[in-house]
Amino acid sequence: MKTTKIIFSMFALFTALVVINACSENDLELVNPNGLSPETFFKTEAQVQSAVNAVYANLQTRGLYSRHMFFSQDNMSHENDGNPQLEADKRQYLDFSFDSSHGPIADYWESCYRGINKANFVIGNEEAINAIDDAIVSSATKQKFIGEAKFLRALYNFLLVTRFGDMPLITEIPTTTEGIGKSPASEVYALIISDLQAASASLLPKSEEDNGRATKGAAIALLGKVYLFRGEHALALAEFEKLSGYALEPNYFDNFTEETEHGIESIFEIEYDDALGASAKWNSSVTGAGPNEATFRGQEYGFNDWFNVFPSDDLLDEFEPGDTRYADNFYSVGDTFAGGTVTAEMLTAGEERRAGWKKYQNYYKDANEDQESGINFKYLRYADVLLMMAECENEVGTQDDAIDYINEVRERASLGDLPYGLSKAEVFDAIVHERKVELAGEQVRFNDILRWNLAATELAGTNFQAGKNELWPIPDREISSNENVTAADQNPGY
Repeated sequence: MKTTKIIFSMFALFTALVVINACSENDLELVNPNGLSPETFFKTEAQVQSAVNAVYANLQTRGLYSRHMFFSQDNMSHENDGNPQLEADKRQYLDFSFDSSHGPIADYWESCYRGINKANFVIGNEEAINAIDDAIVSSATKQKFIGEAKFLRALYNFLLVTRFGDMPLITEIPTTTEGIGKSPASEVYALIISDLQAASASLLPKSEEDNGRATKGAAIALLGKVYLFRGEHALALAEFEKLSGYALEPNYFDNFTEETEHGIESIFEIEYDDALGASAKWNSSVTGAGPNEATFRGQEYGFNDWFNVFPSDDLLDEFEPGDTRYADNFYSVGDTFAGGTVTAEMLTAGEERRAGWKKYQNYYKDANEDQESGINFKYLRYADVLLMMAECENEVGTQDDAIDYINEVRERASLGDLPYGLSKAEVFDAIVHERKVELAGEQVRFNDILRWNLAATELAGTNFQAGKNELWPIPDREISSNENVTAADQNPGY
């Protein structure tokens, strides 16, 4: 079911213009008597919902999930290797040669901040929203919409702080052209946590919400993840234990096809539906405006199409014999797809590759990919939560409980259970392995490597520089346009 995506697409452009214009004090003073302003806008449920819908749209930019999110995270983690035709700005993720002039990193930065700006437009008008008569919009619905904006602001801030560290913390629509300086990452995390706590109290359960919208479970799971990233394992575990109504899909591959989206394992997805239009796909690098309901993931990774990247040997070698996830993640010679049988020639790009990606590909139904894949990205799913819970249990000293969570994931993959009685170090190694194979190509491993302090071993030989490449550089165009962020504020090593 993809009806919610229609709503996001219909209103994204209009509300984006409202919000962007609200960034300037002069623009705020120039009210078109035939148009809408913040003072006159929030009068109906449709208006509030349209403003909230626009916040989601920035996840669909080329700076984020439509294109560069999967390249950046999968390449930096070296789950991918690059074929000869891979473009330079994407190859730079593989060898960590990017600098502050890197265009897609700047697009990532701006996409997130525009999303935050749109969220602030909603949150900053909470009083106006609450002033709508309850007969027009119920109090619970008003709080639900504000909760969605807070969830999304938290998500955008989390995407930023994990890549840039200290950063400008923007909590309201700017009223002047003066820029905002950097705040400590700890303050950013404090706002993320506060927003998610508020969101989890006001959002609807998944069973009561439209597909594609943020839910109570999504806020709880993301809050647990944030606590985990902060090393607060007991707090993280307490959040994860609040989740209910989720379970593993019986069929792992059902997490990655268009027809089985929003299943029982899904907690939060980045929405796409190419049937709704993608005419803005090359134009929406940062704004989220216009029809942008498709991702380039299929075409870019497709072994029978552009084949710009392929699964690294390091990733392929991680899978145990008999792990059914191997065949669900990758195509090998002799496998069948909608176009026939995979041949060695299909997997040759300069030299023969051992495998091509199957996860998030349309080859289960199409012989060829194109630039408009409608398969959603799973940002949070229950298997990820189970393995995060295992990590928390291991850290607080309950190794056997951690093993239970790991085994729940392994059993779906037709693998034997780990025995009880393993040491903390042994359980940790099992978690590292299980997250690598369970969540392959889902843009989580690079952050895992960093928070586990394993870059020296896991990224050895890749040109990763400790003390530098844990963070991305602040984009040049931010430094040149923001008088309160200067070259002296640049991240170390750039």
